[in-house]
Amino acid sequence: MSLPIVIVGAGPVGLCLAIDLAMRGVEVTVVDTRHPREIPTVRCNHVSSRTMETFRRMGIAGKVREAGLPDDYPNDIVFRPVATREEFARIHIPSRRDRFSDTGSPDAWWPTPEPPHRCNQIFFEPLLFDRAASLDRITILNRTSAEAFTQGPDSVTLSLRDLDTGRDYELEGAYLVGCDGGRSMVRKGIGARLQGDAEIQKVQSTYFRSAELAALIPGEPGWMTYLYHPERAGNLLAINGIDTWLLHNYLLPGESDFDAVDRDGCLRMVLGVGPEFEYEFLACEDWIGRRLVADSFRDRRVFLAGDSAHLWVPYAGYGMNAGIADAMDLSWQLAACVQGWGGEAMLEGYVAERKPITEQVSRFAMNHAGKAIAERTTIPGNFLDETPAAQEARAALGREAERLHVQQFACAGLNFGYFYDQSPLIAYDGSAMPAYTMADYTPSTVPGCRAAHFWLADGRSLYDALGQGYTLLRRDADVAIAPLVATAQSFDMPLEVLDLAAEQVPGCYEHGLLIVRPDQHVAWRGNALPDDVEALVKTLCGHIAVPASE
Repeated sequence: MSLPIVIVGAGPVGLCLAIDLAMRGVEVTVVDTRHPREIPTVRCNHVSSRTMETFRRMGIAGKVREAGLPDDYPNDIVFRPVATREEFARIHIPSRRDRFSDTGSPDAWWPTPEPPHRCNQIFFEPLLFDRAASLDRITILNRTSAEAFTQGPDSVTLSLRDLDTGRDYELEGAYLVGCDGGRSMVRKGIGARLQGDAEIQKVQSTYFRSAELAALIPGEPGWMTYLYHPERAGNLLAINGIDTWLLHNYLLPGESDFDAVDRDGCLRMVLGVGPEFEYEFLACEDWIGRRLVADSFRDRRVFLAGDSAHLWVPYAGYGMNAGIADAMDLSWQLAACVQGWGGEAMLEGYVAERKPITEQVSRFAMNHAGKAIAERTTIPGNFLDETPAAQEARAALGREAERLHVQQFACAGLNFGYFYDQSPLIAYDGSAMPAYTMADYTPSTVPGCRAAHFWLADGRSLYDALGQGYTLLRRDADVAIAPLVATAQSFDMPLEVLDLAAEQVPGCYEHGLLIVRPDQHVAWRGNALPDDVEALVKTLCGHIAVPASE
């Protein structure tokens, strides 16, 4: 009997990894300290387009899109002096009712079958748990603590404790993945250390209930509202669109102790309400914005993904979503090794691909956070006045805020633009990678880039037509591919062929043949098969030795 892959942590990253592995036919055991479906934190509020594409493949995108805010609730980003004053700027993001028909938003042009979705973690994480629990190949050990582990040449042995009975026991797995957050036991167990910027900002966050607040906010509501009081800036998020809210209070320079800052007084200040305003305190969600990346993502059979590997300020929603991208890169590579067709370089590929991207994306987020901090710390003292000077100050800030923040809320580059340019699993052809920013993206089929999305003639998304393993896209059915198919079979490499002769493909698909990986990134392209087909297959299967990386 084959050993399972063991995942520590049943948050969104760990659950996505488990579901994807199980869908690839791999046995998985997930270890988590919480009760089944225990309500998680309210910190994550955004599901990116790439994550929604992942949920689509898992069969839960529809359920996730139905969760969260009311169907017609605007997903707009709004800018106000305080929550109960008129807005001075707005970035339009459609409600879920209008998500597929509204063409007026800054992300309406995105090439994807699944636009992003504004939804809090308390709504979508239980859906992930239910999907994982429904799969026979997944075993979830709730109320179980992972205490330590040891590695052997062919397995990892994990020491576990049942938190309800106190019983200690061991579990053996083929590989171990730490999805256990910023205080990761797994990261500490492999001796990896977080490096970078330990503190960029401190944020006092309060989860509360108020049935009256919605009526006090003038005009159209929004999913997120930036608040610019001259004395203290904040950020208000609608959680259920009715009566639950999350307020971020950005601490000022010199304020280091969360508990020493008047939580109630600051909340009332940035909401613009007096002592008569009543609300119910639900939870304290204070956090420190950081830019920290582990110096190692792997030690032999043990891997890190998500917050165990990197922590950064949650700009552009790329905390959890970056972790799920880690999981989707690691999943098919681990499956390849468990199933026997993946070589040692397959596992090196995860580190070579995700660690550089983590560094890039975290710096995008940090740089944007720095600009946002500078923006909200230069509010003039007369900002709340109704004088012409104050009105002009608000209008000027509105223009600048809209220009700055649309980059993170319509971040096509972070969703689609990143590429893998140092991977041992990709057959590069010498072409330059297209540049990208947080907001800007150029569709490309350069090996290492995400295969540009398009719709097939039968109405399916390209991604719906891709196989579980590699997919060879062929634009001309007369191009010979038999040697590649035969060689792939000899290595047990899963390869499906998708003929595109009748399809209208984007202009970036200029080559007659293109191989897409299970994670939608381009592995190889050409107008004919290479002379050495076996070398290509060995590269894609990870059978060509590469130097070990960290």
